[in-house]
Amino acid sequence: MVTRKTVWIGTNWKMNKGPAEALAAAEALKAYRAPDGVKPFIITPFTSLQAVASVLKGADVLVGAQNMHWEESGSWTGEISPGMVKECGADIVLIGHSERRQHFAETDWTVSRKMSAALRHGLRPLLCIGESLEEYDFGVTAETLSRQLKIALHDVAHADLPNILIAYEPVWAIGAGGRAADTDCVAKVHAGLRAVLCEIAGKDIGDRVPLLYGGSVTQDNARSYVSQPNVDGVFVGRAGWSVPDFEKLIDRVIEERAPA
Repeated sequence: MVTRKTVWIGTNWKMNKGPAEALAAAEALKAYRAPDGVKPFIITPFTSLQAVASVLKGADVLVGAQNMHWEESGSWTGEISPGMVKECGADIVLIGHSERRQHFAETDWTVSRKMSAALRHGLRPLLCIGESLEEYDFGVTAETLSRQLKIALHDVAHADLPNILIAYEPVWAIGAGGRAADTDCVAKVHAGLRAVLCEIAGKDIGDRVPLLYGGSVTQDNARSYVSQPNVDGVFVGRAGWSVPDFEKLIDRVIEERAPA
């Protein structure tokens, strides 16, 4: 029997699906049985987090929040603490998404503080890193990603690293106007990320950190990414917003994926 790597397949609903629509999607996902070796997850808006997590408690699909603050409590109007996210029933919390960095003043240093806070509360951080089109054009992708990764993980204990998910999402590849990175590019970038993780924590731990690719992922190209040795899954947007599309994407990846 061929041993295959665990594959993480998730979708970020972003600012879509109000409470009623999100609850209906959760009810539809409740009965889904993930193939062996697959860990599906959805990242929901805060308005639906508790209801969706309640419906999917004990199901095969994990639930995550789109953001959180690093403080336990306090005068942070409009923010959500890690304890609140955990109490809502989330398993995962998204940290450092490029839209948060671009539009809401997220920095490498605030990302670092959030990473530590999430782990303290038993949440699995999903760390997003990625270079801008300008950085890509200037040939500093490796340097940019190494900086983002090292700062984000600076205060994380080495033993905690396998409890983190890292999603490489080139800024130029995400969103409605994005273009998918070619497979060779993703393979090269992920090999570099793996090397940085091994530099930080040693090969034994560095090799165990799941690395996901996100950016214009579709049903047609998802398997080409997951077949790469350092790609442990995909993180999708609109390709996974519909429950049938999300389930079909998972099934297509698993049916055709290559051995690790």
